[in-house]
Amino acid sequence: MSTAGFTIIRNAIKYDYPVLEAITSILPICDAFYVGVGKSDDETRKLIESIASNKIKIIDTVWDDNLREGGLVLSNETNKVFDAIPNEYNWCFYIQSDECVHEEDLEKIKKALSDHKDNKHVDGLLFAYKHFYGHYNYIGAGRRWYANEIRVIKNNKKIRSYKDAQGFRFENNSKLKIKKIDASIYHYGWVKPPKSQQAKQENFHKMWHDDEWMKKNITDVSDFDYGKIDLLQQFKGTHPKVMQTRVNNAAWKFIYDKTKAKLSLKYKFLFFIEKLTGWRAGENKNYIEV
Repeated sequence: MSTAGFTIIRNAIKYDYPVLEAITSILPICDAFYVGVGKSDDETRKLIESIASNKIKIIDTVWDDNLREGGLVLSNETNKVFDAIPNEYNWCFYIQSDECVHEEDLEKIKKALSDHKDNKHVDGLLFAYKHFYGHYNYIGAGRRWYANEIRVIKNNKKIRSYKDAQGFRFENNSKLKIKKIDASIYHYGWVKPPKSQQAKQENFHKMWHDDEWMKKNITDVSDFDYGKIDLLQQFKGTHPKVMQTRVNNAAWKFIYDKTKAKLSLKYKFLFFIEKLTGWRAGENKNYIEV
């Protein structure tokens, strides 16, 4: 059994992406790791080159900034890197540049890879998500956050990154059959100093919307307003060791004021049902669990 990790990144330093932490968090269970490095305005390529491992394979790419609808440039770049992974690898582990895996989950993931390698009824593996917001001690608890997503897929090039690269489907748009495993993805995309978060959001929305939309909807401010959030809960667990330096150095303040959360009666009811039963009513799952 062999596994290739893969990710895409551009302007990691400029927008403060924890891409080194993302890669190194799963590197121990990967036989190779393919990094699509987009042409950047900073030293992103040198950053990736600094990883002291012969597993790292850099693929230089140029992002098509004209793909400004639905984040399609992200899936386009993801597919470029996935297609470059040789057929010798059984599994492909996709991790985004602001995600990490806890070292405590690595052995469980390895076991799942081994258990389902030859299972023709399993196209990929599904992970639970912990979405951190505002600071490292809060995670999203409301319905705006996706609860699970595919991060490991069979090395089948008929599988394609879907829409904005959140998940995967087959090239004919049919859903993958997946097995949910007891492991989590730690998502840090909403945890940065307010200035860095605002810059990242402005850049991110350019991959979704045209200039006119940007002018109307993106406030011209220097610091991101973390106060516009619905439901959070305190995180009482431990972070992956690769993230500990960032956690220790987090100097900005974030105070969650739950009284500012404006929730409709429908939202409250659906949230109550989800917490009571574990069933998320109306959830659009991008996969078929087996």
